[in-house]
Amino acid sequence: MKKFKRYLITSALPYANGPIHIGHLAGVYVPSDIYTRYLRLKGEDVISICGSDEHGVPITLKARKEGITPQQVVDRYHEMNKKAFEDFGIAFDIYSRTTNKIHYETASEFFLKLYNKGEFIEKTSLQYYDTEAGCFLADRYIIGECPHCHNENAYGDQCEKCGSSLSPSDLINPRSAISGSQPVLKETLHWYLPLDKYEPWLKKWILEEHTEWKPNVYGQCKSWLDQGLQPRAVSRDLDWGVPVPLKNASGKVLYVWFDAPIGYISATKELTPEWEKYWKDPETRLIHFIGKDNIVFHCIIFPVMLKAEGSFILPDNVPANEFLNLENDKISTSRNWAVWLHEYLEEFPGKQDVLRYTLCANAPETKDNDFTWKDFQARNNNELVAILGNFINRTLVLTNNYFSGRVPEPGILNNPDKEVLDEISRLTKATGEAIENFRFREGLKEAMNLARLGNKYLADTEPWKLIKTDPDRVKTIINISLQITANLSIILEPFLPFSMKRLREWINLSNFTWNDAGKTELLPPGHQVSKGGLLFEKIDDETINRQIEKLMKTRRENETVSAAASPLKEPVSYEDFSRMDIRTATVLEAERVPKTNKLLKLKIDCGTDIRTIVSGIAEYYEPETLVGKQILIIANLEPRKIKGIESRGMILMAEEPGGKLVLVSPVEKTDNGSVVK
Repeated sequence: MKKFKRYLITSALPYANGPIHIGHLAGVYVPSDIYTRYLRLKGEDVISICGSDEHGVPITLKARKEGITPQQVVDRYHEMNKKAFEDFGIAFDIYSRTTNKIHYETASEFFLKLYNKGEFIEKTSLQYYDTEAGCFLADRYIIGECPHCHNENAYGDQCEKCGSSLSPSDLINPRSAISGSQPVLKETLHWYLPLDKYEPWLKKWILEEHTEWKPNVYGQCKSWLDQGLQPRAVSRDLDWGVPVPLKNASGKVLYVWFDAPIGYISATKELTPEWEKYWKDPETRLIHFIGKDNIVFHCIIFPVMLKAEGSFILPDNVPANEFLNLENDKISTSRNWAVWLHEYLEEFPGKQDVLRYTLCANAPETKDNDFTWKDFQARNNNELVAILGNFINRTLVLTNNYFSGRVPEPGILNNPDKEVLDEISRLTKATGEAIENFRFREGLKEAMNLARLGNKYLADTEPWKLIKTDPDRVKTIINISLQITANLSIILEPFLPFSMKRLREWINLSNFTWNDAGKTELLPPGHQVSKGGLLFEKIDDETINRQIEKLMKTRRENETVSAAASPLKEPVSYEDFSRMDIRTATVLEAERVPKTNKLLKLKIDCGTDIRTIVSGIAEYYEPETLVGKQILIIANLEPRKIKGIESRGMILMAEEPGGKLVLVSPVEKTDNGSVVK
């Protein structure tokens, strides 16, 4: 691996329209912080950049809903999230915001550099316009009937009920979210970044030069590139955002996907006058920590922007994670189905490391994972308390009881002693290698294996029995146990910074680096340590049950709202019903539709033929779990192309009050093609 002079770490800018939740932490901020702390321990020149993404339509929608200004919305959540990150121990060097003056200047300069180089395509197109409100409508400001599932409140960019990606022109009976009136199509001028122009370069840069990227990242990039790239608009008709810095661009702002990543650059400018060495020196390693929904922006669009500008370095790695679910249900801010960071910090004071540990141990590094409160409790009680805390407490108590808190001089080492010392070196090295390769779950496991090794060593040697008959042997045992303790305080620092700081205070270890990890003389004979205490405390059932009940209350409230919002539809005639050809069918194959989060492509045997159906159920079912299932379909639905795939039919689903979709299947297996009456 190439040796770099310095590191620039960026973490996805969270939208300032809501609080931070555990999904954000597991996907982006805990991994980013672990890696940054590791580099600092190694003595590397590293800066960690983050801040609030404060533009975009969701913020204006929230402001309109609450009857306040967009600035008031972002001011509220910027301060809330900044404090929550600080209290949780996410050690950003700066937490900036995209409404800062320096960001407006930086984004404008970046746009003009590309504009003056002739990198943009100017194009006039027809877009929806609200004549009553007197403004063009962004995709999210257009509501209408989804052409796929007929949800009457689909947005102009996506139907949140079936998951289909849409454009405003796809909607049936579109209406303005501002006035409720029917919008009209009107010409408007915008600027487009020609992604297709850079497609050959991207294929070489990603598919040939970055085969080491995580499979989920590499695979998503390849899918986009295989389907071919198109020019993408960099401007929008809005009054909230960075104004397009051109004379003929009144009422237009930079599109948020173009504006937001430039926030990394403006934040670095704000942090240091030497910002260019982090962004323009090839000896700097740029790493983006993001969630999987941001892969295309950080691996394709932002690199094209940087390449087109010409003076910036490109990301060397983009270790994106998958999504974290909560109690077997997708985290949803709109449904309040989340564990909010600021609430956790209030309800579990002093337990930042417990959540950090749980989120890392169960991180969605290669696939979506699930957070449950019972697992949180078990990891605390069975691992942090019973393994790590137990070993450290026993070691320090025995040191103080037998040797007045001073590190004893070791005697002659036997083979088991030597094996333990060798294992200290191996485990510390394995922890570092895992972190280097962004395998943080593995790194944490290796570090905890060192604590397991310590517990086993004490259990095998039983110094409490030997102290009366062989005190010299006990000196060796305690010395080795203390060296394990000191090593734990170093290699667990990136994962558990609060607890390891306390531990190092107990063992009086101040001058250290990651390069000291693996050494077996970190605490010399005669070195004074304290009696220590309990690093972690058990979490009782009552505490966990309160959190579960809190979520169940949220679910009940959602069900009540959903039930109230879903009255029976108008009666239909038998003739209308009989026109629907509902049949039994079996799923033969299933796979995700590239570049979507919610769509599955299913190959169906419906008795009369084999056909393809595209369905928005990817958030509820993994493709492999559907193969072989018998389902019900509407077989005579008019075919429609979705993401370039002809879909012939619709799968029947039951929508639970909370919004979850569940497959409808025959109680007894029937022949494919059986008619449902």
